[in-house]
Amino acid sequence: MAESMDGSMPDMMNLRTRLIHSGLARTDGAIVQPVFQTATYESRPGSDYDDIRYLRLNNSPNHADLAARLTAITGGAAAVVAASGMAAISTTLMALLKSGDHILAQDCLYGGTLSFLSEDAPAMGIAVDTIDGDACDAWVAKVRDSTRVFLVESLSNPTLRVADLESVVAFCRERGIISVIDNTFASPANFRPLEMGFDVELHSATKYLNGHSDLVAGCVISSREIIEKVIHKLNHLGATLDPHACFLLQRGMKTLALRVAQQNENASYLAQRLAGHPAVAHVNYPTLADHPHHERARRLFSGCGGVLSFDVVGGGVAAQEVMDRLQLAADAPSLGGVETLVSRPAVSSHAGQSPEQRAALGIGAGLVRVAVGIEAAEDLWADFARALDGARK
Repeated sequence: MAESMDGSMPDMMNLRTRLIHSGLARTDGAIVQPVFQTATYESRPGSDYDDIRYLRLNNSPNHADLAARLTAITGGAAAVVAASGMAAISTTLMALLKSGDHILAQDCLYGGTLSFLSEDAPAMGIAVDTIDGDACDAWVAKVRDSTRVFLVESLSNPTLRVADLESVVAFCRERGIISVIDNTFASPANFRPLEMGFDVELHSATKYLNGHSDLVAGCVISSREIIEKVIHKLNHLGATLDPHACFLLQRGMKTLALRVAQQNENASYLAQRLAGHPAVAHVNYPTLADHPHHERARRLFSGCGGVLSFDVVGGGVAAQEVMDRLQLAADAPSLGGVETLVSRPAVSSHAGQSPEQRAALGIGAGLVRVAVGIEAAEDLWADFARALDGARK
């Protein structure tokens, strides 16, 4: 297999350059890495199980290229891609935890992650305690001798809370706990948590890393030791990303910085306009001065991403009517793509939680999540303004 780029080179280059030029050396001179559409390769004597050249073991040239690119743009030492974001999250936790261990988890995580922690983890003998990411003084009371992992998100879904991430790193280092962060919503274009001191960075690569709403993937970036554990577990579970999906992700990542810059700008503009509309009760976006973590987000992030949420006056029925009147934004449960999408978290991403749990997280029936694309911001606002004005008639 071709050698990867000199590890010292990416750190000296702008992120936009690293996104284009990091990865494996060009195969036979090809400017674009081809799809290696084969399930198996000639054997190499003396390799252990995880090094056998077989597609399920996540070691095709397409997988290796993605790993090299991910480490170059995040500052990690090693990486692995998986068949989905949830595969990346669940596999990482199973690789780092065993029966009898304990995990601390932010209380406002993605709904799928919360369901894994509340249903699957206890069935495996793993104890879970949730914490308020903003109340670091209360964390120590929940630490046990068996606490091994502390899991947070850079920006929470869908209320865009920003945990005290600096304190999470310090807290974990002091106690020998592995700090894990899901950085999907911020993306490496806005935040690089490994450089801050987090041990493990996760992404649903379906979202910003790919950016075109045409594949499902996940990734994990960390130290070589931790990634070896994750790969070994992933190989047992079989959550392998198809080579063609790897190719699409390789292609999508090249424009990450450009896309996210426009999404940052569009989301900030849309949040400001929505905040002034009488049919909107409240807007959640960290660039707004009334956001509880406005100053923290300004200090930590280059931008706050393309996701915002707002409460529609009148509740769930009114919110759905607004969504139904939108012409540019489609009602679909994803984010990070070039097109704008909307959804109601109460009936999509957090439908698995009880009404009481959703209320505690600030997720009411009238909350609309907007995953902003790269359209002209003025056109997006005109679309939302028409839909909201119709709600007032």
